[in-house]
Amino acid sequence: MQKPQRHSHLRDLLGIFLPALLVVGGAFFVTLQFVQPAPPNRIVVAAASKGSPYFDLAERYRQALAVHGVTLEIKETSGSLENLKLMLDDRAGVAAGFLQGGTATARDAPSLRSLGRVLYEPLWIFRNADVPIERVSDLKGKHVLVGPAGGGTNQLATQVLAASGVTRATASLINMELPDYVEALGRGKADAGFLVLAANARTVRALFADPRVRLVGLPQADAYAQRFPFLTRLDLPEGIIDFAENIPDENTPLVATVASFVVRDDIHPALANLLTQAMVAAHGAPAKDGSGEVGVFEGSGVFPMQTDPMFSMADEARQVYRSGPPFLQRYMPFWLATFLNRMILMVIPIIGVLVPALRFAPILYTWRMRRRLLRWYRELKNIEIEGEGTSAAQIRKKQARIEEIEQAVDHLKLPIGFANQLYDLRLHIDMVRRRLAAKAA
Repeated sequence: MQKPQRHSHLRDLLGIFLPALLVVGGAFFVTLQFVQPAPPNRIVVAAASKGSPYFDLAERYRQALAVHGVTLEIKETSGSLENLKLMLDDRAGVAAGFLQGGTATARDAPSLRSLGRVLYEPLWIFRNADVPIERVSDLKGKHVLVGPAGGGTNQLATQVLAASGVTRATASLINMELPDYVEALGRGKADAGFLVLAANARTVRALFADPRVRLVGLPQADAYAQRFPFLTRLDLPEGIIDFAENIPDENTPLVATVASFVVRDDIHPALANLLTQAMVAAHGAPAKDGSGEVGVFEGSGVFPMQTDPMFSMADEARQVYRSGPPFLQRYMPFWLATFLNRMILMVIPIIGVLVPALRFAPILYTWRMRRRLLRWYRELKNIEIEGEGTSAAQIRKKQARIEEIEQAVDHLKLPIGFANQLYDLRLHIDMVRRRLAAKAA
């Protein structure tokens, strides 16, 4: 008899706890819909051509991410405009990239978020040494190089020229690839040229090294920076390019765009956070050349800039700038930290469902056991009520029913904790039996 009783008790437990487990399972499933999957271990970043400042920065970020087991793949492009196009293309697979300041805004690309600004890209104006030019308005009637059509340099140069009254109607604006500027300006094929490049770019270094070419300062730099919010005034110190030749030969005011490092808004939050950490680590120790010198406008503590007037900042970047890496990542590897973080996010709501369910389960179990007893109490009560004023034949019928109830109760399976209530029921059965016997007499 013990084996059937054990099986009955097991069925009772399953009848109570199985619904609770189903509720917990449902909570687990619902939670899964809102918890991010594990972050990918590979990310594609749009930079520029190999050897460019964008590519060099991406390479430094790649090294910082490799420490955490994440592979950064650098995609070579023609520059900011192609980077923008790739990031807006859902099929391109590019999750992040560099954008020249002023290339686009949040209105143009609402699906992009900034992780910070990372690089000064001055607007360089070089002139043929034989052509006197003091300010942008002096370029009226001149042959001016404005970069390749559709490029970032062309976009900014035409804006700045137009603000000074220099347009295709008042000057000859020539589209040309930036590396060709050295020959064009040196040989007098053009009077001046605009470039938007970092100070360490090859073309910029070549132009400074050519004695036939001179740099044009911008005495109205503050005004340009005020008119165009994506521009910043910079001062190029005397001699910083070449101390021996004293290039430039005086402090020169410039304006510069500040390149942003942006990500798609569907990037995994953990990767956006880790990319920001990589930026902070890479810029915390500026790149130095063989002699230990730091590049122009690349001093420590300048980048990454924690604000961006062109795009809204990603929440993950704000968190890193405000309080550093997430708590778990300070003490354990990236993958383990993200795994535990996901588990915590999943367990908290499950506990919120499990605790009430487990508290309710014993109450439900007790109710189920008492319900078995109460069924027979109802039968006894009905027999007592119907037994009032009945004939001898009806009393015998009730007595037979009492015997059936007693047999059923003898086979009733209840846990030992309900034994006292079971014996109370048997006493009450015997009491009703005696009352019926008294009436029959």
